[in-house]
Amino acid sequence: MTEQSDQTTEKAAAPSKQGNIWAELGPTLVFVVVYNVLLRFPEGDGLFTKDTALYWATGALIVMTLGVIIQKRVKGERIPPFLILSSVLIGTFGTIGIVLQSKTFLFIKPTIINFLFAGVIFGGLAVGRNIWKMFFESAFQLPDFAWRTLAIRWGLYFVAMGIWNLVLWQFFSEGTWANWRLGNVGLGFVFALANVPYTLKHMINPEKPETLA
Repeated sequence: MTEQSDQTTEKAAAPSKQGNIWAELGPTLVFVVVYNVLLRFPEGDGLFTKDTALYWATGALIVMTLGVIIQKRVKGERIPPFLILSSVLIGTFGTIGIVLQSKTFLFIKPTIINFLFAGVIFGGLAVGRNIWKMFFESAFQLPDFAWRTLAIRWGLYFVAMGIWNLVLWQFFSEGTWANWRLGNVGLGFVFALANVPYTLKHMINPEKPETLA
């Protein structure tokens, strides 16, 4: 009965997991689509031109990210703190780049955000607070050493992604940089999946009955 119940629960949770994937992928996909559509417009001055493609795409990304939070709120779903933090950073820095009409700022924005994430994680560990655990302890129950390992892994991941963004910006075209945002989402999913075995290995199951001696 327990195995059948677990399978039923997993099947019921599948649509929710798919929704979370699209919540992550959707805004980025819209960014890429809007950017490539605007590239078909002529160059020059005007509201809709090839030169404004990056600004419109960034605006669409901000709106879609906000839409994800609103959708979760309407459905009564819990909004993860990490999603709130990332949405605030994307909205803030994206808006600054659009207002200043600075493509340089938009190019460097992902690096700033990734380095901020890494700084928060490593800064928290330095003062004895595991921010990664605070973000995700409602979803997983792990021993402190496992949370620390995951925090260090993700901190290093954010540093690597920040550096990778600088490489894309400096050595590749604007179009490559913009379209590779989908690649970044893919890298994030791959890295998350790579950490699943470690997480499952150290998962604490409070409902598991204790074995009598």
